Amino acid sequence: MHLWGIDLGGTKIEGTIIDPSQPNHALCRLRLPTEANLGYDHVINQIGRLVGQLKKESGLPYPPAVGLGTPGVVEPATGLMKNSNTVCLNKRALPKDLSTKLGMNAHVANDANCFALAEATLGAAKNRRVVLGLIIGTGTGAGIVVNGQILTGCHGIAGEWGHNPIADEKTPCYCGKAGCVETVIAGPSLERFYFGLTGVALRLPEIVRLAGSRDPSAMATLDRLRAKFAQAIAAVLNILDPDVVVIGGGVGNLDLLYENETRVAIVRHLFNSELNTEFLKPALGDSAGVFGAALLTAQNTG
Repeated sequence: MHLWGIDLGGTKIEGTIIDPSQPNHALCRLRLPTEANLGYDHVINQIGRLVGQLKKESGLPYPPAVGLGTPGVVEPATGLMKNSNTVCLNKRALPKDLSTKLGMNAHVANDANCFALAEATLGAAKNRRVVLGLIIGTGTGAGIVVNGQILTGCHGIAGEWGHNPIADEKTPCYCGKAGCVETVIAGPSLERFYFGLTGVALRLPEIVRLAGSRDPSAMATLDRLRAKFAQAIAAVLNILDPDVVVIGGGVGNLDLLYENETRVAIVRHLFNSELNTEFLKPALGDSAGVFGAALLTAQNTG
């Protein structure tokens, strides 16, 4: 049986069909605009339209179930969406409504969980026991996979490290709290820090380039990233103690996160004298989210 997955983003919806015998090769892969500004019902209709296009393109019959990765999470107690930056989804029964629209079971998970599942099943952390998948880009998110299964938690928020506070940080966060990891090491947060030092607005890749030329403010920005990342991730390692951490997103591309100097900085905050956890770049690139969504259907059979 083929696995169907949908990655619902803020600007685009991507769908794929994969063969479980060759799961890292898509049989079909299509995209449509999300157009979330047109409202919740329109987004549901766009997903239905995309599933229909996948059927037509592939020539396959409709499956019994589809997996959907999306920003935000489903509250286990109510079945309603929460914490999504595609705000029209919040407080809506997305799994139920999508199942009704499509005429099949819809298994919904946070997009960072889908990223972690794909990398733990097919990618950089394949066959590892405890995997933490981080996404550090315009925001921060994470997913936890243990023995090949996503850990969601009692409230559906397992892995939400981006909204843990960092000591002595005070920047307000959209979640209503202050000093969250996301307000410190996400790409826009680093850009704001550089702007505060220089009065010059630059994108992170340009800041990285200037740091390579020994620009003091750019170097200070990356030094802040290293120090605060070490502080933030050590708190997670002290609790979860994963075998592997896979880091996606634009900030996750930066080599400094994988350097020995960063590992030394992590150990300063770790309840251990050495760090054996591997820190890896993802192997699946932008395929991880939609592949992980498709894999949700295999996790929810039976």
